[in-house]
Amino acid sequence: MKILVTGANGQLGYDVVRELQKRGHDTIGVDIDEMDITDEESVRSVLTSAAPEAVIHCAAWTAVDAAEDNAEKVYAVNALGTRYIAQACRRLNAKMMYISTDYVFDGKGDKPWEPDQTDYCPLSVYGKSKLEGELAVASALDRYFIVRIAWVFGLHGKNFVRTMLNVGRTHDTVRVVCDQIGTPTYTYDLARLLADMIETDKYGYYHATNEGGYLSWYDFTCEIFRLAGYATKVIPVTTAEYGLSKAARPFNSRLEKSKLVRNGFTPLPDWKDALARYLKELENADQG
Repeated sequence: MKILVTGANGQLGYDVVRELQKRGHDTIGVDIDEMDITDEESVRSVLTSAAPEAVIHCAAWTAVDAAEDNAEKVYAVNALGTRYIAQACRRLNAKMMYISTDYVFDGKGDKPWEPDQTDYCPLSVYGKSKLEGELAVASALDRYFIVRIAWVFGLHGKNFVRTMLNVGRTHDTVRVVCDQIGTPTYTYDLARLLADMIETDKYGYYHATNEGGYLSWYDFTCEIFRLAGYATKVIPVTTAEYGLSKAARPFNSRLEKSKLVRNGFTPLPDWKDALARYLKELENADQG
């Protein structure tokens, strides 16, 4: 299959391109140098020339706090850019996969969010812009996947695990929020699932994170330091006590993922296993 991947230099896009190439797909990876998704003519020209059978749209503005001061730019990337790609896919009769986020929900309560529920109420500019992207895809196309992910970490970008490792090396103690609950997502594992999905016609909304249950950022940090062999003390604090974030974060990022299994897809491995493999990959990359 001929598949175009946006955001190919990003944390997720990088792994998606390589997974598709391993499977023998004719894979075209583009980033801002090849296609400015905020420019309708750039999107139209590149996609028309490439004529893919499917597009996996990984490109996004993901800096959540910075988004609060850059709303116009964020909407141009996450909402308008996504609409341009969806419209181009419609003209080409190509299927589309859009990578979305737990931030489209308000994070209230403690019940896992179902992929097909529609009571959205995003709290931040980032979340609102990603929801606009979802709506643009669903209104333009019939053949689409919308896959919401959370707490992403991978080899080719900044993420929470890298940040904690850096902090743990230089500090005796670290304060981490304990009242935001979700599940991490390793891009290497996610890329394999996304490739499985794009090879089918089982369209619709999905949630995809690693397995292993729900946890807090505090729990995640404790496991990061344990596996890394750090003696750094982790102090649990509430979001209110932490108090440094400009954008509101959802407290409840529990994503219900059983729809994956119902539709024949293999769930991602346990998050602890994913984290251990990731830390090993980081170690190998540093040594290499």
